[in-house]
Amino acid sequence: MRNWTITLLTVGAVYTIIPWIVTHLFGIGVVRRGEERAEIALTFDDGPNPEYTPLLLDMLKRHHVKATFFVLGSKAEQYPELILRMHREGHQIGLHNYRHKSNLLMMPWTIRKQVERSAKQIEAITGEYPTCYRPPWGMFNVCDLFMQKRYTLVLWSLIAQDWRSRVGRTRLKSTLLSGITDGSIVLLHDCGETLGADRDAPSYMLKALDDVLYELKGKPIRCVRIDEMTGAVVKPMITTKA
Repeated sequence: MRNWTITLLTVGAVYTIIPWIVTHLFGIGVVRRGEERAEIALTFDDGPNPEYTPLLLDMLKRHHVKATFFVLGSKAEQYPELILRMHREGHQIGLHNYRHKSNLLMMPWTIRKQVERSAKQIEAITGEYPTCYRPPWGMFNVCDLFMQKRYTLVLWSLIAQDWRSRVGRTRLKSTLLSGITDGSIVLLHDCGETLGADRDAPSYMLKALDDVLYELKGKPIRCVRIDEMTGAVVKPMITTKA
């Protein structure tokens, strides 16, 4: 019994804890920030959302900013017009699984199916196969690390807890302005429907980000997509025979 317990704990550590240490603490196999000066990447998880994503796209267009959206495949199926708008307006679309469920709670083949289903859905809408992947909550398991052969695995360097309404506009703005530095990859959310998030939280994020983008106009900082920051190549559309 004791040997089985040790074995299970060892397997669990290899599957979950070690990948977290490797990616979050040492940044091995993942992108956590850019290397160019005066360059940052705004990234948005969990969408698209029919209420907040259009407002966010309007804002980004007004500020002439390009961003990266890590979208859920299930929501891409629900709101293909928002995915198409992101693409047409020059934003990058990355993968965030089909549903918002931690990779630590799923088997490798289940995750692979979710990612591939989401990628094909985005490809069918935009004509481009996604090149970037960020799992929900940034939680990789050991098998996920092999996906770097096909995708750029992306985390972040600045997180502002914008999924909580109580953070508010003023505090969120302060966190962003004080935390943004050369090469920052900023994690934000355009949907508040996931576990642990407040449904109206994106409304505060939008106001705070609008303030931040106005202030950044006076600084030599350029907002870029993740593929521009990393030099990743967009993969061509994969066609299938009828």
